[in-house]
Amino acid sequence: MNHTVSWDPLLIQRYNRPGPRYTSYPTAVEFLPLENDTLEREAYARRDPQRPLSLYLHIPFCRHVCYYCGCNKIVTKDMSRAAPYLDYLKAEIRRKHALLASANNGRLAPVEQLHLGGGTPTFLSDEQLQDLVTFLRETFEFSDAEDADYSIEIDPRELRPGTLTLLRQLGFNRLSYGVQDLQPDVQQAVNRLQPEAMIRSVMSEARALGFRSINIDLIYGLPHQTRDSFDQTLDTMIELNPDRLSVFNYAHLPERFKPQRRINADDLPSAQEKLTILGHCIQRLTAAGYHYIGMDHFARPNDELALAQANGSLHRNFQGYTTHGDCDLLGFGVSSISQIGDYYLQNQVRMDDYCAALDNQQLPSSKCCQVTRDDQIRRRVISELLCHLRVDFSTIDAEFNINSHDYLLSSLQRLEPMVNDGLVSISADGVSIRDKGQLLVRNACMAFDEYIYQHEQQRFSKAI
Repeated sequence: MNHTVSWDPLLIQRYNRPGPRYTSYPTAVEFLPLENDTLEREAYARRDPQRPLSLYLHIPFCRHVCYYCGCNKIVTKDMSRAAPYLDYLKAEIRRKHALLASANNGRLAPVEQLHLGGGTPTFLSDEQLQDLVTFLRETFEFSDAEDADYSIEIDPRELRPGTLTLLRQLGFNRLSYGVQDLQPDVQQAVNRLQPEAMIRSVMSEARALGFRSINIDLIYGLPHQTRDSFDQTLDTMIELNPDRLSVFNYAHLPERFKPQRRINADDLPSAQEKLTILGHCIQRLTAAGYHYIGMDHFARPNDELALAQANGSLHRNFQGYTTHGDCDLLGFGVSSISQIGDYYLQNQVRMDDYCAALDNQQLPSSKCCQVTRDDQIRRRVISELLCHLRVDFSTIDAEFNINSHDYLLSSLQRLEPMVNDGLVSISADGVSIRDKGQLLVRNACMAFDEYIYQHEQQRFSKAI
């Protein structure tokens, strides 16, 4: 795979339209309301018991509101709200574990991946974090394999002395720090004040404690950002040398996300400046030795994501790019999403509804999608393009016993403009994303999406 990203701002502007990020296919907008938990119970009964497990726990609480944020969260300084939520979370875990064990003669494959997200998981006290992880380890068998992946999202402002040490002792081996930008005027405009010294301190401590991989999140397109100001943030990031960097596009959608109404739209960089920031960011990070994995993600060449991409084993799911794509994903907590075989299941997104379902001895899922054979085929194509920038017809033919070129003919025809612009190539062997098309791979995936044309495009963020 070519890790040199070609930058053509004119082509990017031409194709920069809204589209899904394809953490699933079908995407979450296709999930249908559930009247009860019958379908979810069916998913557990039908799952392959040999598939290992990945657990995602959603901790929705934040002490501060970041104005750019579109996550499902509860902003509160009332720390007492965590305890009753954890009781409900444990109730959900017990219920799902019992159903899984019952469907698989009492035995479950081990957990290979755990991720605590939010919200801010470190909103929980150290005692609550320890109790929660102990409960998980008593309920599930956790793999002790070298490549087992146990991660947590960190708001650097919410770390207490000793919290990182505790997390390492509990078995976490990956951290993801939300940084976004280091310039004080940008931080002030989005209500996320965290001095550079703080970031340096938590990075240094994590390195000393032996965390295997550290990711840093950045956002481009925030108020007051310019190419030169973001370049200063990149100077520090390159010096700190995280294993991974996620550089996300800020989508200003105040009509959908109420906190964004506190951002003055006049302070946002122009579309041209935003593209300039991204282009310069890609140039700086690749020159510093990072590989562009895709979809805003960069990794050091010895990082597991880069190695998996090189050997063709990279996957993509609700956790983003992952090396554990063969797991069934169990989501716990309000708004979390599970992927069990060919079933997608989303929990209630409102806390009251989530708790009410568990009080009524029901699973808290509210929406579901059962993947069809056509979905399976297109999901595989989209995943191959996102992870490896090509899909071989012979691979799809063998896996699904079809003539994939003929089956996907209408989608291939939709790609003709991208072919004509030198972004994509189509041959008798398959479809490949060319150098100029790497940043627009989402657009190529949209050609294979049979649902996207049924929706208003403003439901999705722009590709760049």
